[in-house]
Amino acid sequence: MSKLPVIVGFGGINPAGRSSFHHGYRRTVIDALSPDKAARTYRSLSAIMGLPPAAADDETARRHILDHTLIRKIEGNIFDTDQVPWNRRMALNGANGDLQFVTRTRDLPETLPAGWSVVDLGSGKVSVSIHNGCDILLPTTRKIEVSSAGQFPTGFDPAALYASRNHPRGLQLAICGISDALNAMGIEWQAVMDRIKPDQMGVYASSAMAQLDDNGFGGLLSARANGGRVSSKNLALGLADMPADFVSAYVLGNVGTSSPSLGACATFFYNLRQAVNEIRNGSVRVAVVGVAESGVDPRVIDGYYTMGALASDVELLKLDASKGLSEPDYRRASRPFSSNCGFTVSESAQFIVLFDDDLAMELGAQIHGSVPDVFINADGYKKSISSPGVGNYFTVAKAMAAAAGIIGDEAIKHRSFVQAHGTSTPQNRVSESHILNEVAKTFGIEKWPVAAIKAYLGHSIGAASGDQLIASLGVWNDNIIPGIGTIDHIADDVHCSNLQLQKAHIEVEPDSLDVAILNAKGFGGNNASVSLLSPNLSKKLLQGRHGAKAWHGYMQRQEESQAKAAVYDDKACETGFSALYKFGENVLDGEDLDMDRDGIGIKGWASKIDLKLESPFAKWLNNKG
Repeated sequence: MSKLPVIVGFGGINPAGRSSFHHGYRRTVIDALSPDKAARTYRSLSAIMGLPPAAADDETARRHILDHTLIRKIEGNIFDTDQVPWNRRMALNGANGDLQFVTRTRDLPETLPAGWSVVDLGSGKVSVSIHNGCDILLPTTRKIEVSSAGQFPTGFDPAALYASRNHPRGLQLAICGISDALNAMGIEWQAVMDRIKPDQMGVYASSAMAQLDDNGFGGLLSARANGGRVSSKNLALGLADMPADFVSAYVLGNVGTSSPSLGACATFFYNLRQAVNEIRNGSVRVAVVGVAESGVDPRVIDGYYTMGALASDVELLKLDASKGLSEPDYRRASRPFSSNCGFTVSESAQFIVLFDDDLAMELGAQIHGSVPDVFINADGYKKSISSPGVGNYFTVAKAMAAAAGIIGDEAIKHRSFVQAHGTSTPQNRVSESHILNEVAKTFGIEKWPVAAIKAYLGHSIGAASGDQLIASLGVWNDNIIPGIGTIDHIADDVHCSNLQLQKAHIEVEPDSLDVAILNAKGFGGNNASVSLLSPNLSKKLLQGRHGAKAWHGYMQRQEESQAKAAVYDDKACETGFSALYKFGENVLDGEDLDMDRDGIGIKGWASKIDLKLESPFAKWLNNKG
């Protein structure tokens, strides 16, 4: 019987704050929350922003918190948008013939360029004459064309949470994200390890863009060009699979599967699909899924701007020309399904922990939802890599069909909503709205509620679909579908006859929504859609499978995990993140293994890796037919 992948833990960080306990989601709907819930989220934000606890109850401090979260003008602690370093190419010639200058002998290149004449001046200096001039690169600065981004709450510094040792920012975020998810589980990780075989765990994590700051590939590619030296860590730590490797080696002690995937802006769902498939077929019982992406970097922004994909300051001002603004409305840089001019880059790290349903019941894990299916389809032949295609029609329709196969066609009409990719580009608003609208028609939905959280968070590239999943869990907890708060109208070319697209939040009745369809579109035809089931529906499925007696025992065990998780949240609302990082701890070598023909025992694990493997192909040898 197929196993149901159950979400038993989630956590991370994005421009809305800490993900666990729905705090990040609640920042996006904070104006619709009860005073108690809003106060709790202010406390969570003040803690990670380094503000005193009392700030959460002060109106002036609350205004500061609101102003320094979500999308906003890029702040100087990331980089100065008016003073971005670069090297300007200049052609130099002498005023009266040869170009002459004096330099230190040791600064001369090993091989003199053609046309150079050098005279030793003594004291370690030389005079250089260059015939016919030369080209130089002059270090200078420039104003960047894009000044808005989705940034972490001001004051949050992932490097300060553990011994980061010059790790790329994306890997620092991976440590923060997985730590938040594990702490919020309310179950000690050793207890999980004791209940499974060592190879029944999998880590499915990555980054779409790899690590492009100066501690990763950015340093690798720019060091020599800028007159510096390449670090021995630049290449290794820059790899896109490093979030999985860091989580396995320094947090989980994973000796099972490590299987990072990349799918451009759908990367989180690509990782999720592998995890879901392997839990369903029994290959693994525990799966950690995540993406850590640090995209608020002038080089990344420069690349997407050159593509024409980003909302530039000039184009944002054109959108609001009637308002006579002197500078862009940075807060409203991302306007999904409205008049818009490009997406807004962001940073995020999101992680979830999946158990198979048997293990979730056994350990009394919290059930935040479940993922029965993830669908991925390419576009076929394309005009260009960045253009949309037909693949996303297939993924959304199949995700809907899979959910309808569980709750029925009639229920899917009234008990589902969709998390749109919603990038805020003119092309996406047309292509994705047509996809969603056609699927809604096909399944008989008259007004399908649509959320587009990039309006608040921006586009965190590979982690963006993780942002969507985490926000969907929040909808079921607080019964509010976030409105598209940055828009004032729906664009004329948006297909919305069967969609509910609106600025205002949509409040729903408790337990009135069973399914969320999550959609992601990526460059190159990387389309992925997810059928995500609510906690309530997931629990009904488990009750139906395991029976009333087993369910009663599970509910008693769950109380303990909920209580332990609540202790973590209380602490995190006071002091912020608590990073789990075990560098150099419990390191294994060959002497820590106990191997025989039946299996391999590993120090620190209660069970062995099984070597009694049966092959489904063995019977072919005896088939005489």
